[in-house]
Amino acid sequence: MKYSILIILSVLLFTSCEKLLDEKPQSIAAEQFYNNAAEVQAGLNAIYTPIRAGGTLGALYQIQQEIYTEYMYGRGSHAPLNDYAGLDNNNITRIADMWAAFYEAIRNANIVIQKIPVGKNLSDADKSQFMAEARYLRGLLYFYLVRNWAGVPLRTENNMEARDLPRASKDAVYQLITDDLLFAEINLPDAGRLVGAPSKWAAKTVLADVYMNRNDYQKARDKALEVIQSGKFSLVNVTVSADFDKLFGPDIITTPEEIFYLKFSRQPVGQGFQYPMYTHYPGSGYYPPGGYYTLYSDAVNNTFVKNWDKNDLRYNYNWYVQTFGLGPSTILNKKFSDRTTTTAAGNDYPMYRYADLLLFYAECDSRVNNGPTTDAMEKLNMIHRRAYGKNPMVADATVDFKLADYGSLPAFIDLVVKERAYEDCSEGKHWLDMKRLGIAKEVIKAMKGITVADKHLLWPIPTTEYNYNKAIDPIKDQNPGY
Repeated sequence: MKYSILIILSVLLFTSCEKLLDEKPQSIAAEQFYNNAAEVQAGLNAIYTPIRAGGTLGALYQIQQEIYTEYMYGRGSHAPLNDYAGLDNNNITRIADMWAAFYEAIRNANIVIQKIPVGKNLSDADKSQFMAEARYLRGLLYFYLVRNWAGVPLRTENNMEARDLPRASKDAVYQLITDDLLFAEINLPDAGRLVGAPSKWAAKTVLADVYMNRNDYQKARDKALEVIQSGKFSLVNVTVSADFDKLFGPDIITTPEEIFYLKFSRQPVGQGFQYPMYTHYPGSGYYPPGGYYTLYSDAVNNTFVKNWDKNDLRYNYNWYVQTFGLGPSTILNKKFSDRTTTTAAGNDYPMYRYADLLLFYAECDSRVNNGPTTDAMEKLNMIHRRAYGKNPMVADATVDFKLADYGSLPAFIDLVVKERAYEDCSEGKHWLDMKRLGIAKEVIKAMKGITVADKHLLWPIPTTEYNYNKAIDPIKDQNPGY
């Protein structure tokens, strides 16, 4: 049994306020709740509930992001995503549900932020730490929104009752994100209150990602370096491909590589990770309850996969052959597998791990110095050595990249991006990486021969939002092409 924030969430929700299970924390009378540490923690845990659902970061968000990559294809109702022309009715509905879930979680965060200062039985230390966690999560949620929709309405603790809010500019959204994360960085503890709750190092890591998306590579490098120099994290060693289960397996509670993960468990009911249900084929053995095999690749006809070095342990860990009418070279992804479950998957979702942070640093350090440095190459090689079963901390001439072979900034950035794609395969991160770098259209054209429509780079503001929010015009304020 994995004990972490999701287990405590279930206990606190039942013991403190059953209404939170209905995801309506706004119905709780202020004078009766948020007055002691246990009640505030129940409110904090409620922030996670909407984004852990199968329609968001429990499954469908990653599915959508992965199908967009150059190495994956969608099947069934997700097949239209392969056209890169926008979204059909099915997928627009899914996107609208994600929007609603992100904003529900933001509202839950805003309630906690609003109520903490007037809590009657809270110490100042508790107030600071709990406020920091709520603001960390709110900043992170807006970071997901701004990268997928651009400017969005800014709903905070100060306008919770306002219905009509215009789309804020991207700059304004990023300002709120940065303010929240900087507050969290100062006030979060060295270790989260529970496994699965953020620490100040998680705040620094997300800040590094945010600064990268704002092209502020000096600040991004500095934040990443602070995390590295803390000595709090290390890569999980592997010697054979199956050892990656020490990092992604369903029975793992936490690892030295975990910076911030969404936590899942087979029990209690309803707390499982649903992503494996979408990735696996029924009877494959990787997920006994079944599978929709919603996304797939091709080991021969997809150039990215074909060129992936088969000595890289990540290749064998990620892929298995499974034919279902599309040819003998069809492969499915098995990064997240739970071979023994009879109910739900126990794997956690790695939103940020130390490997991500090292690759952030490698890119940013090279950009700050207008070319790769010995330190940047070393951080990249740590990831690469681990991929071949080597000790990440020991130089190995048989697998290490050589600085002389990647002397220019573009050549090194390309190498980092490729390594990041291998490392984060099936984690829903690579498409956002390509959009940030401005190479999404170029890469998809080269790998899949498809021209990506400009409209496909953003998701549409949902009908449900502008039908409710009259400050958003469905034509003038909609993202281009929708």
